Amino acid sequence: YTQVFGQWLCDMAGQDERLVGITPAMCEGSGLTEFAERFPERYFDVGIAEQHALTFAAGLACDGYKPVVAIYSTFLQRAYDQLIHDIAIQNLPVMLAIDRGGLVGADGATHAGSFDLSYLRCIPNMTVMAPADENECRQMLYTAYRLNTPSAVRYPRGMGPGVAISNEMSDLPVGKGELRREGRRVAILAFGAMLTPALEAGGKLDATV
Repeated sequence: YTQVFGQWLCDMAGQDERLVGITPAMCEGSGLTEFAERFPERYFDVGIAEQHALTFAAGLACDGYKPVVAIYSTFLQRAYDQLIHDIAIQNLPVMLAIDRGGLVGADGATHAGSFDLSYLRCIPNMTVMAPADENECRQMLYTAYRLNTPSAVRYPRGMGPGVAISNEMSDLPVGKGELRREGRRVAILAFGAMLTPALEAGGKLDATV
C-alpha cells in the first residue's frame, strides 16, 4: 500500500502543480522517496514535529495549495488538536495519507494504528476512507484529493490482496456501500482491508458481504 501511495503521489503531482507533499520525518517509511527526488521544491520533511506538519499544511491550504500529509496512524495522534482547530474547523483541503492503520506486527505496540478510525469519525468536515485493495487505494487517494475538504485515506502496513492497479484515476462515490457477495441468512459488513477475510468467511458461511 505504501508503494501504491508513492506512485499515486508522483502521478498526481505531475497533473497538479498545487500539490505539496509533507511528512514528519517518515520519507522512506511513508513512500515519499521518489516524490522527493522528482519534486524537491514541493517536498517538505518537517522532522519529528507532527503538530507543525498539520499546521503547516493548513497554512499552505489557505494560500491555494493542495497539501498531502503522509503520516503513520500512530503519529497522527500527536497532532489531533491541530487537525481539529487548524484544518477541520476551517474546512481546508488538506489530505491525510495514513499509513500503518491497524496492527503492525513487528513494528511494535507504539506503532499500532489502533485508534484512527474512532478519533477521525467524530471530527466535523472530515471524510475518512479505507481501501479494500491496491487499486481501490489508488482511486481513493484520487477521490480524497479532489474533495477540496479535509480527508483521510487510511491503509494498513504490508501487502494488499494482489489486485491489478489501473493507471487511470477516477472518482469513487463517497458514502456508498458495495454488494460484493450475495448469500443467505447471514450478512457480513466489511470496511477497508477486512473485505478480503470477510469474503473468505462469506464463502464458507454462504453469507452476503
